[in-house]
Amino acid sequence: MTRPKILVAPSILAANFSNLAREVQRAEESGADWLHLDIMDGHFVDNISFGPAVVKTIRGLTSLPLDVHLMIEHPDHYLPRFLEAGANSITVHVEPEAKHDVAQTLGAIRAAKCDVGLSLNPATPFEAVEPYLPSIDLLLVMTVHPGFGGQAFRPEMMDKVKRAKAWRESHGAKLHIEVDGGINAETASVSITNGANILVAGTSIFRAQDYRQAIENLRSNSSG
Repeated sequence: MTRPKILVAPSILAANFSNLAREVQRAEESGADWLHLDIMDGHFVDNISFGPAVVKTIRGLTSLPLDVHLMIEHPDHYLPRFLEAGANSITVHVEPEAKHDVAQTLGAIRAAKCDVGLSLNPATPFEAVEPYLPSIDLLLVMTVHPGFGGQAFRPEMMDKVKRAKAWRESHGAKLHIEVDGGINAETASVSITNGANILVAGTSIFRAQDYRQAIENLRSNSSG
């Protein structure tokens, strides 16, 4: 089976918000495939980021697909606002703490003709997402505990990536496998080797002098 194309999705959470328009422009000009937008509510994770208004603002700044990750309680309630804001892909969490009917929320995203994503935290077993794999376009494996940027990559999460890859291959599916947390050139290589094809990177891109080189470094081991 042909390996899926490797996509790089810079995480806007790490951008310089005092010059957001320029940061988005630089990411696009430097070869980003998607932009990753982390939505945090201070409840599901111990941090607060931004909401639909900022998503809508970013939508007006770029033609890149917006990969919106809802790390919030009751994502089903807020879903229409992010759809209206211009999300191309919406990922919700499988954990009970997210307080929603996972199957119904995934169905609502699909019905809105938006790409469907599901995520699991480091402490959540892979078995939690298995029943939903046929219903989603993207599985996001968190490689750090969600909430704050700059954390160290957790290599033990690669077992989940490998299991997702095995499922994708055994079912002939087009499932995207995304990793987020501590992604740099070295950990990107490890993730790609294990089956990931979407790399979310914040600090390693937005703290780099040369965004294009940083993005190319993430892809450097994607051939073969």
